[in-house]
Amino acid sequence: MTDGELLARACAEAAADKKAENILVLKMEGISTFTDFFVICSGASEPQLKAISSEIRENAREKLNRRPSSEDGFPASQWIVLDYGDVIVHIFHSEKREFYALENLWSDAPRLELAS
Repeated sequence: MTDGELLARACAEAAADKKAENILVLKMEGISTFTDFFVICSGASEPQLKAISSEIRENAREKLNRRPSSEDGFPASQWIVLDYGDVIVHIFHSEKREFYALENLWSDAPRLELAS
């Protein structure tokens, strides 16, 4: 398992710990030149989006000594992006996720099987 896959799985687990919905990991290797994995998840409220992003940052730092190279968005924008280089995490409010439908834009990307 690559470092990127380890990080993607750790981010997905951290999101699950904060009850994120519809967690999806897309394997972007060979499809994208800018990242190896997308982690996409949803939250039902702005406080939950904040909790999910905080848990992902903390988990990645503590378990893998990784910090995002950049962050964009905030809970009020209903879309937060954490960029780790090889992994990009998208945390959406449920309605924004339906509108942008990233998983449909990258429908040719294989999905990682996640533990339930």
